[in-house]
Amino acid sequence: MSDPNIAAPVSGLDKSGERVRDMFAQIAPRYDLMNHVLSLGIDVSWRKRVLSLLRLDQDQPILDSCTGTGDLALMLAKKVDGRVNVIGTDFCAPMLERARKKHERSRFDHPVEFLEADSQNLPFEDEKFQAVTVAFGLRNVQDTDRGIREMKRVCASGGQVCVLEFSKPTMPGLRQLYQGYFKHVLPRVGQTFAKNNRDAYEYLPNSVAEFPCGQALAERMEAAGLKDVSIKPLTLGVATIYIGNR
Repeated sequence: MSDPNIAAPVSGLDKSGERVRDMFAQIAPRYDLMNHVLSLGIDVSWRKRVLSLLRLDQDQPILDSCTGTGDLALMLAKKVDGRVNVIGTDFCAPMLERARKKHERSRFDHPVEFLEADSQNLPFEDEKFQAVTVAFGLRNVQDTDRGIREMKRVCASGGQVCVLEFSKPTMPGLRQLYQGYFKHVLPRVGQTFAKNNRDAYEYLPNSVAEFPCGQALAERMEAAGLKDVSIKPLTLGVATIYIGNR
């Protein structure tokens, strides 16, 4: 019998690969500025928290899946100071182009390789990476469970899989405020910055609302074979870090 706490895929949200790829290609040029404005810069501290929780003391490389414009991949590379390779993958070429340009502008010597790849079918051998991360990208993967299984597959024995994702606050008052912001404010602000059709920033609140969070996502990670999955709520539950051991 299926666990009633684990959210099933919702047919109303179109997460087909072509649709999501095209949508993020449209907003790629203003993606970083828009995200920092919409989150009031808090997303930077959330990524720093990821770095503080990961064990990065092995000699295997590190993978940042659904890397987008590369923020977390670049922070990981700086953290390990060139000691191991860092790879960022995404299936949206314009986002990767922004990541490469950001790397060039950063003027630090730590190499980061950005590759176009589908997170549901990663082009790497089993157990290649000491850590596999994904920040605000797992909810955009068409098959969530398949995406988690792929991250687990390429993670080395003893390594970690880490997911940073938006979640839904449970505190009364904050929950309603958060829902109103995502439903009414975010699409309008996003449209102003992105200057494209409204689809991308109407998709965002819907994708967050329909994505499993808290114990429900932890259980899906455990079902994929990860062990000792921990849940770290951030900013009163607006975002959450999940870390499982391979």
